[in-house]
Amino acid sequence: MLDVFAGWLDAIIGLIQTGPWPTGSFATHEHNVRALLGTLVVCFICGALGSLVVGNRMAFFSDALAHCAFAGVGLGLLLSLLTDTPDDVVRQRITLIMVAFGITVGLLIAFVRDQTGLASDTVIGVFYAAAIGIGAVVTRIISSGNRRFFSIEDFIFGASPVNIRSWEVVLLVGLAIGAVVFLAFTYNAMILASANPSLALSRRVPVRLTRYLLIVLLALMVNLSQQVVGTLLINGLLIVPAATAANLAGNLRQMFWYAVAIALFVGFAGHLLSWEISCQFYPFTVGISGTIVVFSVFLFVLSAIAVRFLRRA
Repeated sequence: MLDVFAGWLDAIIGLIQTGPWPTGSFATHEHNVRALLGTLVVCFICGALGSLVVGNRMAFFSDALAHCAFAGVGLGLLLSLLTDTPDDVVRQRITLIMVAFGITVGLLIAFVRDQTGLASDTVIGVFYAAAIGIGAVVTRIISSGNRRFFSIEDFIFGASPVNIRSWEVVLLVGLAIGAVVFLAFTYNAMILASANPSLALSRRVPVRLTRYLLIVLLALMVNLSQQVVGTLLINGLLIVPAATAANLAGNLRQMFWYAVAIALFVGFAGHLLSWEISCQFYPFTVGISGTIVVFSVFLFVLSAIAVRFLRRA
């Protein structure tokens, strides 16, 4: 089924390539179109969830999930080596193991925090350290072998989105659809639960269930999206556009839509900016993921300055 949808995506990309574009331009390259589609889907998901992450003060939590993916991909690589997984399916199996590990860690953090009463940052710090330790041990074992699936450094700092596969874009589109459905039914409840848990409980809002569902969705987003922007950069896309929207918005609804719009804008503009710089100054090139995040931070600084001057006026 995944291959069928990937074939449809390739057909759409082919149609885009044949558009009225100048020869050698951005849209005439298949890998550029696929990378841009994947980037925009990631930005949409990050923008939609970013307002909830910022509103619920979960920035450290999402950062921990991003780094826990390091351990997940290490375990996936180790299991692929032990089971002698064929090269053509190894990345799919690693993705499955990584996502399952991320969801498990996210739910365990919430469960331990509820059961022990410890502060959130303390529990997150424990799991963060454990995941980094496991990842370091496993990747050291893997690096001593002769078989190498892909660069661990690219995974950490952000592999280029031009390397994304069609089936990965399909997974991200499915995740985006799931996020839209989830937010359509639970957004108001989660906002109420984050603002006033006691009032939410009195209105029979399942506070713990909605929080756990948000954690599952966040873990899915982080572990699937990091293949496009990398572990160290996923939190930038998740937090910075939402923080910029918080500077500009007058209410929570505006913050949600501003965050989505800003995330899509920085994804599109950052991708094109990286392409133009790389073409103009070749062989000097800049990373797409880093350009997007730096551009989003630049917009945050501009929004903070603009709001400061407007308030004075």
